[in-house]
Amino acid sequence: MTSTTQFFDQPDDASAWDSLVVASGGHVLQSWAWGELKAGFGWRVQRLKFGPARAQVLYRSLPGGLGTIAYVPKGPVVGSVLSSGGQVALQDLLEAIQPLARQMRAICLKIEPDEENNPALTGRLTSMGFEPSPQAVQPRRTIVVDLKDEPDALLKRMKQKTRYNIRLAGRKGVTVRVGDEDDLPDFYHLMETTAERDGFGIHSQTYYDTAHRLFVPPGRGSLLLAENEGKLLAGLVVLAIGDTACYMYGASSSESRNLMPTYLLQWEAMLWAREQGCRTYDLWGVPDEEESTLESDFAKRSDGLWGVYRFKRGFGGHLVRTIGAWDLVYAPLRYRLYKAALDWLNRRQAD
Repeated sequence: MTSTTQFFDQPDDASAWDSLVVASGGHVLQSWAWGELKAGFGWRVQRLKFGPARAQVLYRSLPGGLGTIAYVPKGPVVGSVLSSGGQVALQDLLEAIQPLARQMRAICLKIEPDEENNPALTGRLTSMGFEPSPQAVQPRRTIVVDLKDEPDALLKRMKQKTRYNIRLAGRKGVTVRVGDEDDLPDFYHLMETTAERDGFGIHSQTYYDTAHRLFVPPGRGSLLLAENEGKLLAGLVVLAIGDTACYMYGASSSESRNLMPTYLLQWEAMLWAREQGCRTYDLWGVPDEEESTLESDFAKRSDGLWGVYRFKRGFGGHLVRTIGAWDLVYAPLRYRLYKAALDWLNRRQAD
């Protein structure tokens, strides 16, 4: 098995790894640059391939001496696991991961495949020893916009109010430009403002600076800034690989929100993605509820991801729900302690 397992652990392997990710329709969180970003902030990275199965595994220490979590964001590539050959390849890939996982004292391998919910697939994962995880890292449900049509057709698919707000921003003098590294401190200030206003956590400025350095110069990302009369109103970071672009980070000023800069900003991000050859634009995360519930409740809820659903729903996309997070347990006792700690934290947050 080890003779046919390929490991990608040298800088010269970056191009080959990303070519595999693109060829398999893999997610930007499986890209080499994403692994390098995480490696700079406390994670250890392992990249490996067996046949059609491949995974970028991230290892992070848990508090309290419990060990580590081995985590595969938006992977591994598991679509072929429904075939007998694909299952064998994935099983061998899992076995190849285990030596480093044991060395790192991993309590489990957490995977979040970028695959839509599928009973046959979840049944196969269960048969391989996986169980639904008590902790997701990435949002399970999102809105994806199809970019294959011409811009006029994309606008026509949007809700009337969203289309109106995009045009309103332009009429009111809002412009969007591509930012560079000199704009990162101002963008981070916007992130701080947004986090304080909307009550969510953000990374350090160094984190966003590093993401910019890793993704933007190679053409796999862009920092877009919306301004009016020289004043910065909003910004976003879009990342892309292969056919898909993802809205990754966004921020806005608490001033001049009536100018609708965030609507024009998203539109310009979609146009940028089309120019890179992307066919889809992932708006990255909405509440994990059925569409009927989302549509009936969005006007009266603002907690969690509900606050952004009202905004994202207007861009003409469709809801996608992945199979979520699944854990393959390596250390049952420490895993039970981990789940108990999560339960305690959830109860505390609920109070």
